[in-house]
Amino acid sequence: MGEKVYKKIRVTGCSDKSIERAIEAAVERASKSVHGMGWFELTEIRGAVKDGGVTEWQVSVDIGFKLD
Repeated sequence: MGEKVYKKIRVTGCSDKSIERAIEAAVERASKSVHGMGWFELTEIRGAVKDGGVTEWQVSVDIGFKLD
């Protein structure tokens, strides 16, 4: 059978260091329970502000994985 079917989930990662680290945190954590992940798509970027400065980056990513 040559057809492939994928499913997407959305997860949100947070980091006080960078957007990149927030993405990595989301993907790394999802990989503990989702198998067959093949790609991610950044869908949202936001953050927390305190006393006029950025204190946290928050990113939402859709992660695609192949269904068995």
